[in-house]
Amino acid sequence: MIADRKDDHVRHAVNHRRNHSGGNDFDSVAFVHHALAGIDSADVRLGVDFAGKHWTSPLYVNAMTGGSTNTGEINRQLAVAARETGVPIASGSMSAYFRDPAVAGTFRVLREENPHGFVLANVNANATLDQVRSAIDLLEADALQIHVNSVQEVVMPEGDRAFAGWPRRIEEIVAGVPVPVIVKEVGFGLSRQTVTWLREAGVTVADVGGRGGTNFARIENDRRAGADFAFIEQWGQSTAACLLDCTGITGIDISASGGIRSPLDMARALALGAKATGVAGAFLETLVDHGTEALVAKITTWLDQLRNIMTVLGATTPAELTGRDVLVTGDLAGFCALRGIDVACLAHRSPWWRESNLREGVIHE
Repeated sequence: MIADRKDDHVRHAVNHRRNHSGGNDFDSVAFVHHALAGIDSADVRLGVDFAGKHWTSPLYVNAMTGGSTNTGEINRQLAVAARETGVPIASGSMSAYFRDPAVAGTFRVLREENPHGFVLANVNANATLDQVRSAIDLLEADALQIHVNSVQEVVMPEGDRAFAGWPRRIEEIVAGVPVPVIVKEVGFGLSRQTVTWLREAGVTVADVGGRGGTNFARIENDRRAGADFAFIEQWGQSTAACLLDCTGITGIDISASGGIRSPLDMARALALGAKATGVAGAFLETLVDHGTEALVAKITTWLDQLRNIMTVLGATTPAELTGRDVLVTGDLAGFCALRGIDVACLAHRSPWWRESNLREGVIHE
């Protein structure tokens, strides 16, 4: 049953991308173009310090799959792509391994094909400490992802219905494992209050995992005999909304996944405060439709294009994108108004705005 579900998830995820392509809240975020702000591309450095290590870029292949013969082969190809491009990679949920150790190889392949890469193990918030440690050992993982997915679970016909113990379990795992812990949503978003709680619990990274990408409420509803949960498919906050909601939170790294469709979305997410960006659906579709070489080429192109965007914006590092002018409009601006988030200041933060207004006397030192 678990193997069938994992195969169903992949099939539905790819089909939804083919049939439900469209916009998301990143389309409501635009950079202000300053025509003389550009720098030399050779001066741009994509590296970031994240999850306790230095990464060569702010991009990682986010959690997808594992647990069946088919998904094991997908993991093998994803691992090859990660190895060839140098980007970190996360496993899919390892619950299948906890229930049936015979599927260990469908996850272990991530390390076998990528022996020197940064690999993240992925577990749910019900996992025991012993299970978590076995997952880390199996992958020789550099970090641990704990996914929280209550909305997906209640729509899933065979899903969990008990979530009250999650906070205590997260605290136990953080205290009991030797690697950095990342807590991620699976497409419904982390609020400011949630991220603040995670920081106090000692979590290293919060992956906001917002609405806008792979929609697990829709996927699980498609698996229901009556498809009677369609009303919940737009539940949650978008990734862009989550990033803005978390503005100013310190003491925990923020990463962005959920609806990262292009290098421009990567740049937008970084400008809104993410230190790294995770991609799953866009890479899965490329892999399934065109193969490993095509995915390697896509990741390489995305990194080159991100460098070019940063060159135009005059940002030598991903962190400097948080000092570039952005305009937040549409429903996203409405969300920010209701949450008490000042987005007007984001349009007036670049060195070009400050220097020109100092000269004109609009602002003063």
